[in-house]
Amino acid sequence: MKYLSFFDEIEKIIVYDDLMQFLGVNEDGIVDITYPDTVKFAGHSCATVAGAYLLAREGLKALYPNELPKRGYIKVELQKDPLEDNTGVVGSVISMITGATKDFGFGGIPTGKFNRRNLLFFNADIDSDVCFTRLDTNEKVYVNYRPKKIVNPMAILKSAIKPDATKEDIESFPIRFQEMVKTVFDNYEKVIEIKK
Repeated sequence: MKYLSFFDEIEKIIVYDDLMQFLGVNEDGIVDITYPDTVKFAGHSCATVAGAYLLAREGLKALYPNELPKRGYIKVELQKDPLEDNTGVVGSVISMITGATKDFGFGGIPTGKFNRRNLLFFNADIDSDVCFTRLDTNEKVYVNYRPKKIVNPMAILKSAIKPDATKEDIESFPIRFQEMVKTVFDNYEKVIEIKK
């Protein structure tokens, strides 16, 4: 799959997944998750997908400052309904990264270990976009994503679909749109807000 070169420049998310290790997928259970992985999973690259990746990456760094995040041992709460503002997309991406699911994930082995259900919640009563909670310590991190501080994705989209869009507007749209995504990543410290 060919994709834009800047995708490979984006910092990976590295997690420890003991289920992978237990099942023999790899010896150490360490998993690298890249932005290209996320794009393949989501089916596209946009400010929402980039934001979900950053919410997870920066949130997990804050939650696990001195060790690898433990996939499958993280509760994820999202403030909005999955049908509001593409929150379902955000939840799906974060689910892929953290292993947290509602009722559709792996239910665990017969002993109950490795259960990944009932760890993803929408319409949560929180004052942030997302809250990540460690199941082992109950520590929490609250994270917001504020892309409008630096980009306007809808304006770029509308420029290509408006009735009087020119040929140049339409042909330049993919380039301008992905440049916007790159701007989000280049300015992640401005668009991501973290509080404990």
